Amino acid sequence: MIRKLAVAAVLTALAVPAFADDCAVTIEGTDQMTYNLSEIDVKKSCEKFTVNLKHVGKLPVGSMGHNWVLTKTEDYQATAQESAALGLEKNYVDDADERVLAHTKVIGGGEETSVTFDVSKLKEGQSYSYFCSFPGHYALMNGSLKLVD
Repeated sequence: MIRKLAVAAVLTALAVPAFADDCAVTIEGTDQMTYNLSEIDVKKSCEKFTVNLKHVGKLPVGSMGHNWVLTKTEDYQATAQESAALGLEKNYVDDADERVLAHTKVIGGGEETSVTFDVSKLKEGQSYSYFCSFPGHYALMNGSLKLVD
């Protein structure tokens, strides 16, 4: 009986990280201005979703910094272009811009950061895009985010 309880406790403990992983993703940015993911699925069952950004390159933040910014697809181009002018000290993002649904800070090679946002911000049927707002990066570093069952 004790053995069965111990096995059940271990299985329960192992199930928690698996569930947590469903509500998080790690995306990598490179010195070649690329993300390793072109699409991210967010489950409707998640209350919050975390994006972990890892810069796997070696170049410093001032010359090859990356961040992760989420907008509706219809807002992507304009937001990306306007953000580039804001400067590194503002992480190339206007915190007051209502089109920005979530974003990380800008990081350099070897660094990591993350952002957690409420999934309730996402609406079923809406198209979302994510991108790096470091000047010139958004054309290559972008992808789609979908709300899924």
